[in-house]
Amino acid sequence: MLGHRFTKYVPDNSSSAGFDKLFNIFMQLILITSGDVSEALNWMNQLDRKYNFTNDEYSMGDFIDDLKKRDYIKENGSNSVYRLTAKSEQGIRRQSLEEIFSKLRKSVRGNHSTPFTGYGDELTSERREYNFGDTLDQIDMTNSIKNAQINHGIDDFELTEKDLEIEERDFKTLNSTVLMIDISHSMVLYGEDRITPAKKVAMALSELITTKYPKDTLDIIVFGNDAWQIQIKDIPYLHVGPYHTNTVAGIDLANNILRRRKTNNKQIFMITDGKPTCLKIGTRYYKNSFGLDRKILNKTLDQAARCRKLGISITTFMIARDPYLQEFVREFTKINYGRAYYSSLNGLGDFIFEDYIRNRRKKIH
Repeated sequence: MLGHRFTKYVPDNSSSAGFDKLFNIFMQLILITSGDVSEALNWMNQLDRKYNFTNDEYSMGDFIDDLKKRDYIKENGSNSVYRLTAKSEQGIRRQSLEEIFSKLRKSVRGNHSTPFTGYGDELTSERREYNFGDTLDQIDMTNSIKNAQINHGIDDFELTEKDLEIEERDFKTLNSTVLMIDISHSMVLYGEDRITPAKKVAMALSELITTKYPKDTLDIIVFGNDAWQIQIKDIPYLHVGPYHTNTVAGIDLANNILRRRKTNNKQIFMITDGKPTCLKIGTRYYKNSFGLDRKILNKTLDQAARCRKLGISITTFMIARDPYLQEFVREFTKINYGRAYYSSLNGLGDFIFEDYIRNRRKKIH
């Protein structure tokens, strides 16, 4: 009987293997540097000198040449500055999806199942008798004719209402989602990088929806002193600014976007790490970063109530565990009838994935 055979391990030092290893590191650094290719490559050079990523057969220079040959970066001819291509932006989104949603189960393209049966486009294995109000295209004609032959015989063939057999179908829902990302200064305070995981989750969610559920819609909002909408391709370049947290402006913009959507199921995902600290009154900004200011909080809670009346659920992903912040989030969630998660940076993607999949399986009221 032939047992295990041990041989000397020979690492794959081919250019393809060397590129793939360095490319994964490059993609991670691109997120951290907010899309600054030159800074990411400079960091890679420093890491290479310390940890010896490359060798004589495949150097950092070879890696940069391959990035250009494979159309991941382009050189700006006027000032010799590298920039990302559309292929790189898509690659970052795909990598984020694979990293965060690696356990994603295969689903029907573009549709979201609910626990409710009814007229839809996804057949199930369930069969039942005909009921008044069922449509013709729900009738399983093959089994219905078979039932008629069994019930009445071949010589005296007739098809009656009792012979008809109905194919059950799952009713499908479409979701309109707005993802709000906090880019206030607190997202990088105390030496903790919170914006990079938020960007990674946003890219993974956008890739999930555009590839697996293209009939759904996803809009992305960033909010600091003000709120504005960004495109999916802009996510890698996001960076934190010297902003306070104007949650009211973010939710108000999200409402305006969702109001134009024709779907019945509308939801807001909000990633934040702190309390609302800013409010815009006319052209003036009212700010208070030292505590939970009731003037700001009341306006924020009013927005939660407004969303509830419009049938828009808000799920808050709080990247903080301060008791007084959790108390505010509980009050906010109770008023909206929404949900809240107190997540670590590592578990953020899992929470959003589970909540998104759960919502697509039910009707949101």
